Amino acid sequence: MADSLEVDLVDAVGKVWSGKARQVSAPAADGEIGILVGHTPILSVLRDGELRVRTTEGEQLAWHVDGGFLSVDSDTVTIVVDALSESTTASH
Repeated sequence: MADSLEVDLVDAVGKVWSGKARQVSAPAADGEIGILVGHTPILSVLRDGELRVRTTEGEQLAWHVDGGFLSVDSDTVTIVVDALSESTTASH
């Protein structure tokens, strides 16, 4: 089993961020969803809210997303958002 998640964050223009992460938290339509290594495959619709990624280096990244969807399969997380903006709560 992998020790990290492969994450791709994409918007209408193209790839926003790609890298390895320990955890992804996203605003799913039915509530906050947390993704860790070994998560079962899932496809979830996203609502407006904060998307957070904790990288393998411990960096906390965050964006405000305006809907989209999230897919998890074999420790690969693909997030496609309608629109996003950098969150002010991210600590770099």
